[in-house]
Amino acid sequence: MAVVDPTEVEVNGFAELGPRAGPSNGVIQVTMDTAPLTITAPLIVEDGVESRPDAEEDYSEAESHNQLSTTGYVYDTRMLDHWPTIVHDNEEDPHPEQPERISKIYSALRTAMCFKRMRKLKTRDLLKHEAMLVHSEDHWDKVDAIAMMDDEAIRNSETYYERLSLYIHKHTPQVAKLSAGSVIETCLAVARGDVRNAFAIVRPPGHHAEPEEHMGFCFFNNVAIAARVVQQETSIKKILILDWDVHHGNGTQRAFWTDESVLYISLHRYESGTFYPSGPYGSMESCGEGKGLGTSVNIPWPTKGMGDADYLYAFEKVVLPIAYEFAPELVIISAGFDAADGDILGECFVTPAGYAHMTHMLSCLAGGKLAVALEGGYNLDSISRSALAVTQVLLGEAPPELPPMVASEEATETIWHVTMQQSQYWKCMHPKAVEPRDEVQAHTLSIPELLKLYRADYLFRAHKMYQIPFVDESLESRFNGQIVCTTLVVFMHDLCNLRVELDGKTHCNVQQEKSYLVDSTKQLIEWVTNSEEYGYIDLNLNAQPIPQTRLHHATAKSADQAVREAVVYVWDNYIEHVRLSEAQNVVFICHGPGCRATMSLLPARDVKRKVQAIVHIVAKGLPPKAPQDEMQSWYRTRSLVFVPKDNSLLGDSPKRILKRYGNVRPLGKLYYVPFLIDHSAKGIFLLQDIDSSVRMLSAALPFIQAFVTEGTIGLAQTQPVETNGEPVTSNNYTGSFDEI
Repeated sequence: MAVVDPTEVEVNGFAELGPRAGPSNGVIQVTMDTAPLTITAPLIVEDGVESRPDAEEDYSEAESHNQLSTTGYVYDTRMLDHWPTIVHDNEEDPHPEQPERISKIYSALRTAMCFKRMRKLKTRDLLKHEAMLVHSEDHWDKVDAIAMMDDEAIRNSETYYERLSLYIHKHTPQVAKLSAGSVIETCLAVARGDVRNAFAIVRPPGHHAEPEEHMGFCFFNNVAIAARVVQQETSIKKILILDWDVHHGNGTQRAFWTDESVLYISLHRYESGTFYPSGPYGSMESCGEGKGLGTSVNIPWPTKGMGDADYLYAFEKVVLPIAYEFAPELVIISAGFDAADGDILGECFVTPAGYAHMTHMLSCLAGGKLAVALEGGYNLDSISRSALAVTQVLLGEAPPELPPMVASEEATETIWHVTMQQSQYWKCMHPKAVEPRDEVQAHTLSIPELLKLYRADYLFRAHKMYQIPFVDESLESRFNGQIVCTTLVVFMHDLCNLRVELDGKTHCNVQQEKSYLVDSTKQLIEWVTNSEEYGYIDLNLNAQPIPQTRLHHATAKSADQAVREAVVYVWDNYIEHVRLSEAQNVVFICHGPGCRATMSLLPARDVKRKVQAIVHIVAKGLPPKAPQDEMQSWYRTRSLVFVPKDNSLLGDSPKRILKRYGNVRPLGKLYYVPFLIDHSAKGIFLLQDIDSSVRMLSAALPFIQAFVTEGTIGLAQTQPVETNGEPVTSNNYTGSFDEI
C-alpha cells in the first residue's frame, strides 16, 4: 500500500486527481469555480485501486462524536466523486447538481459551530436487498453497470442520459449507493432513538428516482428506501414524508401509491403539469389508489414566485391538520432547497427563516422524531444558509421571527382547491374555512347577497311584495330582505341555482357568457301571487355568511340554529297572530333547508289548528321525520313527501315506510294523487323522470297548484297509475287503481 500526494489538474471547474512525484503531505487540493476547499485526507492506492477514507475525520473528530447530542448528521466526502465526465467547452457554469452543494453546507454548519453539538452518524453503501424494497432488480443492475463504462461509452450515452436529466461518472454507482445508505442510517438512528433528529447531507438526491427508472439528477430513491427499511427493522410503521423541494417527488409518490402506512405530502411548482417532472402525477387530484387513496397529498403551485407566506399558509391549513390526523411515528423531510430565494431553477422566494419555521412545525409531530434528507437546491449560497437554518432548529434553537405577511392570491386559491380535494379523505379538511375572499372585501358582495338582492327586486317589481322585518337583531342581520309576503302560502326554500361553465378545475375561472341563473320558483310564485284568493310568504333559508370579524364570536349561531329561529319567528309573528291576513288554512311547501326547519316547528308550536298540509321536496338524503308522539298520525295524513325514485328510503325492494317519514312518494313514475274536499274525491296526475332538485320542484308544481286551488281540507294516500307512457291529466284519465 502506498500513500501519494495527488497533483492538481484543472478541468473546466472540476479537479481531476493524479499522482505526482515528490514528498507527500497527505493534503488534497480540489479547485472549483469558487474558493478552494481543503480536505485533510490521504489518497490511498492499494493494488492499483484508489480509495479515500472519510475526509473530515481528522479535523472534526472531537466535535463530531458528541455522544450526548440528540441531533445527528451524516456527511462523507466520497460523495464529491460524482461529477460530469463530459464537460463541453461552451459550458460556462458547472452543472447545477455539483459536488460543492454538500461541501458548502458542511462548511456553513462547521463555521456556525453546529457540529460541536451534533453526533456524527456512520455512512455506508446501500445494499441490493434494501434497494429492491422500492426499485426493481433491473433498475439496480442498470445503475450498477455505469461503473463498467469507460469515457467513450459514457460519451456515446450522453444523449440518453440527458433525456433523463442525468449525467454519469464511473464513480456514480458507488456515490449513489453511499447517498442512499447514509439516508437509511440517518432514519434508523432517529427511529431507534439513538438521536432525536438528524440531517443527512448527501448527494445525489433521490426523490425523482422511480421504481424502474433513474431521472432528474436521482439514481436511487433515498428517502423511499429508508422509509421501507425503517418499517422492516423497527417497530415504526406510520411514516410521514414531507417534500418541500420545488419539484414534485414523482418517484417517492409512486413508491407509496397504494400504501396507507406512508403519508406523502408535496409542495411544488406544478403550473398545470408543465413544470418538471411534468405530467398529471403531481396534480391535486393525484391522491393514491386502493388502500393508499388519500395518503398522497399534492399542493401544486400554479406559478413561480411563491414565498414564506404561501408555504406557511399551506402548512397551517393543509400540512399540519392532515399530519395530526394521520399521527405519524416518524417524519422524514425530503429537503430540497430549490424553492429558496436566489435559486435560478426554482424561481421562488422561501427564506432561511421560512425553512426554519416549517422545520419547527414538523418537529412537533411523532414525538420529535424527525429526519431531514437533502434533495435539490442549486444556489450554493441559498442552500447553505437554508440548511443552516434547518439545522439550528434541529438543535433546539427557536426559528427567527418573521414579519407580518399575507399569502398570495395564487396560494389561497390553491389551498382552497386542495382542501376541497382532500376533504374526501380527511375529516380535518374544511374548504369553507379557507375559501378565498377578495382583498377588497368591504367593497364586495357574496353570491348569496347578490341573489338576495335579485330576489327582492324581482318579487317587488313582478308581484308588489315587500320584505317583513325581524325584531331580533341577529336574525335581521342574517335574513333581512329574504322574507317577502302579501297574504299566505308559506314557501320555504334555499337559493336559486347558479349554473357555470369553467375553463379548468385548477383555476375555476368562470366563462361568464356560458353561465346563468336557474330560478325554479318563479312558476309557483307567479301562480300564487296572481290569485286573489291565496296569500304568500317567501322564506329564503340560505343564511347569509357570517362576517369574518364575527366568525369565532361566542354568540355566533350555527346556520341550522339560525334557520330554526327564523321559521319560529315567522310563525309567531306573521302566522299564528295573523298579522298578514285572516287566512286560517296554511300550506307549507318546503324545499332544501326548509324541510327540516318545518319539522322543528311541529314540537315547538301548536300547528294542528292552522296547518292543513305540509309538502316536502327532498332531492338528497332521507326526508325529515316527525316527532315520536301523537303528531305522527296527524303528519301522516297531512303530508306529501316527494323524493327521487332512487332514494335510499325506497330501495330496490320497497319496504314499509315508517309513519314518521310521512306520506312518501317517489317522483319519476306516474301517480294519481287524490285529496278530499267536502267528502268528494278529487286529484291530479304526475308523470316525471327526476334527477335534480330544480326539476323536482318543477315536477311537483302541478300537484301543488291543483291542491291549493281545489282546497286544503284533507289529504288521502297517493295511488300509482299504469299508463302507456302518454301524458295523463285529470280530464282524460279513465282507468282504475288500487290503494297502496
